[in-house]
Amino acid sequence: MKQYIFKGLLAAALCVGMTGCGDSFLDTDYYRGIDVDGGLNSAKNVSIALTGAYNALFERYAAGNYATMIGDIPTDLSYWNNLTGHWDGIYRYSVTTTDNYLDFIWEYGYKVADYSSRIIKAGNEIYADATETDKLTLDQCMAEAYALRAYAYLYMTNVYGHQIKVNGRDYSDKPGIVISEEPIAALTHVERSTVGQCYDQIVRDLKRSLEHFEKAGGDRGDKCYMNVAAVEGLLARVSLYMENWQDAKTYAAEAIADGGVASLTYTADGYHSLYNGGSSNTESYFYLDINPSNNWSANSCGTLWTTYNFSPSPKLQAMYGDQDVRRSIMDMASNSSATVPVYAGGKFSHYSSKNPAYATNYLVNAPEMFLILAEANLKLNDLNAAQQALLVVAKRNLAITGVNDLPADAAGLYAFLKDERARELFQEGLRLWDLRRWGDPAQVEAYNAPNIAFRYNNYDISNLVYPIPESEINANWGVTQTEGWAETFPK
Repeated sequence: MKQYIFKGLLAAALCVGMTGCGDSFLDTDYYRGIDVDGGLNSAKNVSIALTGAYNALFERYAAGNYATMIGDIPTDLSYWNNLTGHWDGIYRYSVTTTDNYLDFIWEYGYKVADYSSRIIKAGNEIYADATETDKLTLDQCMAEAYALRAYAYLYMTNVYGHQIKVNGRDYSDKPGIVISEEPIAALTHVERSTVGQCYDQIVRDLKRSLEHFEKAGGDRGDKCYMNVAAVEGLLARVSLYMENWQDAKTYAAEAIADGGVASLTYTADGYHSLYNGGSSNTESYFYLDINPSNNWSANSCGTLWTTYNFSPSPKLQAMYGDQDVRRSIMDMASNSSATVPVYAGGKFSHYSSKNPAYATNYLVNAPEMFLILAEANLKLNDLNAAQQALLVVAKRNLAITGVNDLPADAAGLYAFLKDERARELFQEGLRLWDLRRWGDPAQVEAYNAPNIAFRYNNYDISNLVYPIPESEINANWGVTQTEGWAETFPK
């Protein structure tokens, strides 16, 4: 396989310049590379190596921007005003096999997976002879590594593979990505697993993560690291995509309980204050500590949703009621106009500094769990439970005060829930996967603001898959291109 899955040095130096939530993120007193062919021979070295895996996920090419924002940009919720050329190929469905965004998502997804696999392998190899104290460290490291690998495999499978389930239809046999329990050495011949096999691996990794957290006595208590509630939240998300409704319900409820978020904020000021940066979002379980000292500047999500001219689409803006507290972050920049909108950042505004480049990515959050609970209960024919869970989020619109303000029938409630996911989860990178799994006719490529207009309507987005990067195909180590991928784009 290409150089993205490789044999080499997993270096602590990869992470110089990246800070975490506290001083312990770079828990090393030296900055030298660790030879993965024998260097991961102590709990301390494994712990240092884990920082490299986090660093790869933190990168703008991975969850720090590209792998997250690809879930929002090509959907009905975003609007591009044509002033810059960033992401326009993805937005207009005019990508090629040499698209840089797709190439980097592939590369850094495999960096996260490779680093995590090496940590897991080393942890297991030295565990038996470790001291009891070191075993606790190794269990914690492996718990986080399993979760990081699962996170990377999940977004890569979604980007390069078909949605696993679409409104009851099973696409598990479609080609996914290359997965492996072991680190994959350079120049190894590989082949793509099916989407179903990829999801099975993701679920196994997340469950193993929870097992190791239990052996470690819990997580670090720091939301910049993978933790119990975040892993349960990811299991709820994955179960939702797999249409395993009971598991989705169970894990969402566990995430809510273990995450300690029983209710949400329902004031405009309170909602606004969630996006001051870092730990200000008290409804988040796991986030990247992007901040004034460590950020991607022009390559940040905040810049994408401001200077690089993406904004909420007129359709999305019209979906919020007049009393919806989420309107408090829907400000436009001073140079914005009705026909050429320029957004002020929204969830990436970083109000404490007013510099959107400093804004973090909140990746696993409590509101999503309540919405998963609602959808799972609806699919399990418990309309009352679905209404109660949905109400927790829907009350962000102050005109909604009780279940009597929600649709009383299943079809109406499901339509409302779909819209509520749009209102609540905008800028969290989940919309594309929602549109695909629901299988509803989609609208994409908004234009002609402030009017609600799309170049493509009634698009069957459920079949959308992005191409494997040409650089990987040309490496000739067994990764094959998805047949007919271009035919899945709107015409």
